[in-house]
Amino acid sequence: MTTADSHRALAESRREAHGYVRLELGCGTSKMDPNAIGIDLLSSPAVDIVGDAREVLKEFAAASVDEIFSTHFLEHVSDARGMLEACARVLRPGGMFRAVIPHFSNPYFHSDPTHDRPYGLHTFSYLVAESFTNRTVPQYEAPLPFRYSNATFVFKSTRPHYVRHGFKQLRRIFNLSTWTKELYEENWSWILPAYEVRYELERLA
Repeated sequence: MTTADSHRALAESRREAHGYVRLELGCGTSKMDPNAIGIDLLSSPAVDIVGDAREVLKEFAAASVDEIFSTHFLEHVSDARGMLEACARVLRPGGMFRAVIPHFSNPYFHSDPTHDRPYGLHTFSYLVAESFTNRTVPQYEAPLPFRYSNATFVFKSTRPHYVRHGFKQLRRIFNLSTWTKELYEENWSWILPAYEVRYELERLA
């Protein structure tokens, strides 16, 4: 059995068992969904497939995956467009790509030497065919077949700063609408930093 056959068999077994196929890229030592197929460069009990995520995605059949999820992974990837393109190939129409990524205003983002690039509210608008944002941005290459459907700012502090964390929850008001999100990022993000952003992209037909 080839590697591709093994990966496709794994996907089919997950669909039979759970009714969906979800990939978690860069899952590390734990998965958000225990039924997801965990992919990571380093082996651990949570990892189902060890390898470079983009190379592993090549081994899955086209339109065979329902959802791809990652948390604090894409900021380490040098070719974000290439990774998103690989995800688009394996996602079925209507399938979701979800990612949690540190916001560019997060001071911890700039402290980590393994972080390759910053992300903001409009980053994916430069890459995909449709975007929910009001601001129009240029596209330098052919748009990828995604609808950028939502982004939500997350405001928090790491433990043990519980009081500071609670105070930051008041900033969730900035997520009320697209207008408030754009207003926040343009005018206040460096004064009231966001910790991360939760992005949602839907695979177009």
